[in-house]
Amino acid sequence: MPDGSLSLPARLCLLAWDPTRPGATDTARAHHLVRAGALTELARRGLLTDDEGIATPVDLDSRTGDAVLDGLLELVRESVPHRWRTWVRRYARVTFDAAREQLVAEGYLRAEKKRVLGVFPSVEYVLARVAAARTLSARTRSVLEGAVPAGEVPERDAVVAVLAAAAEPRALGPAATGAGREARIAELTERGAASAPGLREILLEVRGALRAETADAAVTSPGGG
Repeated sequence: MPDGSLSLPARLCLLAWDPTRPGATDTARAHHLVRAGALTELARRGLLTDDEGIATPVDLDSRTGDAVLDGLLELVRESVPHRWRTWVRRYARVTFDAAREQLVAEGYLRAEKKRVLGVFPSVEYVLARVAAARTLSARTRSVLEGAVPAGEVPERDAVVAVLAAAAEPRALGPAATGAGREARIAELTERGAASAPGLREILLEVRGALRAETADAAVTSPGGG
């Protein structure tokens, strides 16, 4: 897989870029999508656990070696306790920015300097590996559409699909609706949560928060970013 070395939040960050428009990203949705992925990945690794709805670090010392995940883990440790839903939105851009820089370092994105109005310095991030982004979005659509039985989908691919379906980035195209779609997502949720006790409830909480944030973003910024 072209994105096989990428963490869960980095994959979701890559999905925020539309392969048909290499400089376009869903900024109104991507921050929360990437944060949701980071929370889920920390729970998958057993570093965050659920305590009556509160995202709770397991200890004060463990590290993953991934800057995106360790940055979030440190933030949760140093903050007052919050529910999973709160963490999906709280300082979410910090996690998104870290994942984006990871994609630049890995060569998936390219940072291009420019000047706004010819005066103010700025940076635009564009896809550098369009084929990799296209492959990831196509595979995620295939997982959601049920081309492969849920039990045969790799767990991380299942989580990517479940969270991406909640945020509906442009790269996935128009979202399907109906009972069949919801049933498929329920199957993928079970598959994605199979590796850790209690992960299903966490994934449901995170996905619910992500859907709410996506709906709010659609109201405040109907055209995306």
